Amino acid sequence: MQEARDKGQDERSRYPGLTVVHVAQGLLKAQVIKSKLEDAGIPVLLDYESVGRVIGITVDGLGEVRVLVPTSYADEAHMLIVEE
Repeated sequence: MQEARDKGQDERSRYPGLTVVHVAQGLLKAQVIKSKLEDAGIPVLLDYESVGRVIGITVDGLGEVRVLVPTSYADEAHMLIVEE
């Protein structure tokens, strides 16, 4: 997962037809990105481990939030996130 991010490649998700376009550290940042993408008409799904939110742990991947969009929107979503 980290390797795909480092190379700047789209990461395939466990959800068919969706691509991970960003991995945020924490739900707040992910929500901001989600809002920006949805304002541009791009449907978004946030994927994260619920235990991180429940007990407030944000280290060792528990705070990671994957921002997923339909694969056909991935390039547009990347451009919008980079503008940030």
